[in-house]
Amino acid sequence: MNKEVKKCQNCKKEFIIDPEDFDFYEKMKVPAPSWCPECRARRRFVWRWENALFKRKSDYSGRLIFSGFSSEAPAKVYENDIYYSDKWDPMEFGQEVDFSRPFLAQLVDLLHNVPLPAKAAFKEVNSDYCNNTTSAKNCYLVFNTSFVEDSAYSNAINYSHDCVDDSHLQSCELCYESFWLSKCSRVYFSAQCENSIDIYFSKNLIGCNNCFGCNNLRNKSYYIWNQPHSKEEYFKKLKGLNLESRKSLDRLIEDAKAFHLKFPNKYIEGVKNVDVSGAYISGSKHVRDSYLIKEGENLRYCQYLAVPPNKDCYDHSVFGNNNELTYECVSCGLGMSNSKFCVMCWPDVRNLSHSFFCGSSSDLFGCVSLRNKKYCILNKQYTKEEYESLVPKIIDHMSNMPHVDKKGMVYKYGEFFPAEMSPFAYNETIAQEHWPITKEQAGAEGYVWRDSEEKNYKITVVAENIPDNSKDLSENISSEVFECAHKGECNHQCAGAFRVIPQELQFYKKMNLPLPHFCPNCRRGERLAQRHMLKFYHRSCMCDKLNHGHGDKCPNEFETSYAPDGPEIVYCEQCYQQEVA
Repeated sequence: MNKEVKKCQNCKKEFIIDPEDFDFYEKMKVPAPSWCPECRARRRFVWRWENALFKRKSDYSGRLIFSGFSSEAPAKVYENDIYYSDKWDPMEFGQEVDFSRPFLAQLVDLLHNVPLPAKAAFKEVNSDYCNNTTSAKNCYLVFNTSFVEDSAYSNAINYSHDCVDDSHLQSCELCYESFWLSKCSRVYFSAQCENSIDIYFSKNLIGCNNCFGCNNLRNKSYYIWNQPHSKEEYFKKLKGLNLESRKSLDRLIEDAKAFHLKFPNKYIEGVKNVDVSGAYISGSKHVRDSYLIKEGENLRYCQYLAVPPNKDCYDHSVFGNNNELTYECVSCGLGMSNSKFCVMCWPDVRNLSHSFFCGSSSDLFGCVSLRNKKYCILNKQYTKEEYESLVPKIIDHMSNMPHVDKKGMVYKYGEFFPAEMSPFAYNETIAQEHWPITKEQAGAEGYVWRDSEEKNYKITVVAENIPDNSKDLSENISSEVFECAHKGECNHQCAGAFRVIPQELQFYKKMNLPLPHFCPNCRRGERLAQRHMLKFYHRSCMCDKLNHGHGDKCPNEFETSYAPDGPEIVYCEQCYQQEVA
């Protein structure tokens, strides 16, 4: 089939469907989408809550529990030990298909009636204050993470341990305030590093150790601001920088930001790739228009698939780990295959469509919270023959009597769920991180917005009096309530105050780090501010160096997540490789 240009039903902009896209849609037995890739991603992101936990009552026991669903969310919630027990049966909520109503309307009724788990936490050990985790042990306020131990205040730190205030780490240990690291140890205030040890305030390092404030180095040791030093000189200068002081660290953070702007950036962040486009992609091949991908193959329009491997997927957001042939899914993984239009389905699921929170099942259509089931529709059991006869009729019905949302968008078979059906408010999801809007804009665009709950705490240490030096950390600090230095005057959903848990305090002492001056929400917001947004631009290489084998100006063009109006220097692959040391 030839390339086709379509107009997005939502934003009205034109987008292209390539021949290989049609091949995938044919394989998945779905029609081509009517929304553009960016609008499709935003629509999925409204179904992905990330770093919020709420106190609410269990709809089973009435006990006060922590949950990813607020008390205002249109959802029944059971504590996890009850949810995964045999004390209730989701099949009791089964219903017949009503061909006089849109199918999605019937499905959302089921979603509001069938209990959901308080948290998306699988195999957690002593990690009650975490969510969207698999195999978390001894962790606190860790989110969107798999196989992690002894860590806190972090997101997407997979296969890692002893890390605090980090984002998007793979196989790391003892790291702090860093972003997009792989196989690193003792890396602080740094980004986009691999196989490196004892690194401070650095960016784009591979195979380095004992480097401070460096950029674009390969296999170097004892460098400060990209200048070589002897081992003795290096540690002598480090000692004079007063790294135990928060004031010194804050000053060095600003110095490093200015320093890094002097160096060229490769048009795409990532290494060991073949035929990829997007941002933050590593160890992948044939991955296009995607974002935050580790070890993917044959992916397009995917985001946050950082738990490898994943292959042959389109429009899949978040999680991963052995996903294959999936389309328009979010927060699904641990062995999903041949499935589409699903939310929070894991582990070991196949042949699922339009389902939520289902696991260890196959051949489900429009089901909620089922485990170890097969051939079910709207939580009602059918024989194989009945199921295979009824599903095509439902698909035709969804096209003949589509759901129409409040904005007039038409949802025939082949579209993901409307944002208005999500149990989460817009500002509780990762959509707000990538497409930030105000409460007023949310209302105008038809999104739910939820104001922060009133916090009942008494600040015992104002921001100006937080100890500056790691030498001043005493054990009784864990009983204090510290004022966040942002004092609510930021766009990071500032909590206003924070505590320092004993586990966190021991980490600071062991690593000779001072206390933070911001609450966890603000620390996360500041850290992720260095991450590019999910938007790609067509640009030209900025290199004008004659010794790179081209004329006055490199002629290469590319797609990149570096915005044209940004301050960064952006090079093509060839020019960048000639610059790295």
